[in-house]
Amino acid sequence: MENFVKQKLSESIKSILPIAAVVLFLGITIAPMSTGTFLLFLLGVLCLIAGLSIFTMGAEMSMLQLGGKIGSYLAKSKSVWLIAFISFIIGILVTVSEPDLQILAEQVSGVDNMLLILTVSLGVGIFLAIALMRIVFRISLSVLLIIFYIAAFSMCFFIPQNFWSVAFDSGGVTTGPMTVPFIMAIGAGVAGARSSDGEHSDSFGLVALCSIGPILAVLILGICFGVNDSNYVADATTIVENTRQGMGLYLYSFAEHTKDVAIALLPTIVFALLFQLFTHAFGTKQLVRIGVGIVYTFVGLVVFLTGANEGFKPAGTELGQTLASLGNGYLLIPVCMLIGYFIVNAEPAVYVLNKQVEQITAGAISASTMRLALSIGVSAALGLAMVRILTGISILWILIPGYVIALGLSFFVPKFFTGIAFDSGGVASGVMMSAFVLPLSIGACSTVGGNIMTQAFGCVAFVALTPIISIQICGLIYSLKSKHAIRRFSTETELFFDYSDSFEQTSVLTRR
Repeated sequence: MENFVKQKLSESIKSILPIAAVVLFLGITIAPMSTGTFLLFLLGVLCLIAGLSIFTMGAEMSMLQLGGKIGSYLAKSKSVWLIAFISFIIGILVTVSEPDLQILAEQVSGVDNMLLILTVSLGVGIFLAIALMRIVFRISLSVLLIIFYIAAFSMCFFIPQNFWSVAFDSGGVTTGPMTVPFIMAIGAGVAGARSSDGEHSDSFGLVALCSIGPILAVLILGICFGVNDSNYVADATTIVENTRQGMGLYLYSFAEHTKDVAIALLPTIVFALLFQLFTHAFGTKQLVRIGVGIVYTFVGLVVFLTGANEGFKPAGTELGQTLASLGNGYLLIPVCMLIGYFIVNAEPAVYVLNKQVEQITAGAISASTMRLALSIGVSAALGLAMVRILTGISILWILIPGYVIALGLSFFVPKFFTGIAFDSGGVASGVMMSAFVLPLSIGACSTVGGNIMTQAFGCVAFVALTPIISIQICGLIYSLKSKHAIRRFSTETELFFDYSDSFEQTSVLTRR
């Protein structure tokens, strides 16, 4: 256990310290922060390291085990309707209180917060059922994604432009630290129980479909209810003058997040208890381990969210405002690309994805390869987001060509790379994007005088897009190298047998 704790702590330090070092360097040099914001940020770094360590331990002990077992039981069921109904309920339960979703809903004034949350949750529930049906009936993931993204882009022309970014951002924020461990484990359980040759490809793709579901649901909401142009409502800035005020703010936030995370975990816990009551799937020792894991998950997520919201959020806002005022704002592009390269590794859901990929592919796709591809993708995303803030171009001018490339690549890479790539887009756009990158974009946009709803919002959507392309490019390289290795092996084998035949003939002649 001690080694397990040390390992998780080491992984968290390696994930958090690089982005913390970048922000601290910027705060000391070209983008100085106020003393209070600097203090809150330092406390936030400590909270993120501790919270991420505890959360990852808890996720491995509880969520992954529980989701995998539920997935395998669903796959063994002979009733397709039962699988669809239970997955629909699970999708709603794990999404309705997702912290990222609540952060987004609070910023949108055109729609009631609870209505938006329920709409997004309904979208996840429906598409989780569709995702599991895809595995059962062996439907192509690429074909489904093409159909649904065409539908999404078509519906954009029936609602105000201010609502486009909100709709596409909602697809990213729903697949956060609460939903990803559960959804991915269910997918692995269902695919594993099938024991088919396509197990690797079928294990992935659930997060991808659960990300497009909220986009379609919010767009339908906009069409049906005729939403008006919505405006951004800024949160009141908290000014911290001394350490006592800083600690007081953190303690208050800790209490608030304790309540939020408890509400978020409660439906999952109740469902798990009912599942155990009817199936008796777990033994006593397993139940104890899962219970301890849920406690770790709860504590880790509370500490992590407290640090992200109270430490990184104000730092992101100030950093965006300062950078936008330097060099006509164009310094934003390289600096934010650097931030994007490191910040994705601080996402709790990214750790879960990388771990799942490495396990299911038996190390063929390593966690380090995934981290590199994700870092490059998110770096490009934040560069594009800053370009849009400075130029004001429509979000569709980037999203439509981007998804055409992403969906086109899906026909040239191995199937399991397609599922991994589209899942990675969902997990990369998590807590840190909502709590640091979005405030940074809002701060920069307010300084250059842009429209926050159309220019600042949408950065989460870009983060959900670019890793899809970067990881599929890795898949294309992997495929080409594999083919080259096979051809080389075949050639060497032929040469070996030719040489053996020649040697044998020479030996015969010599003996004669």
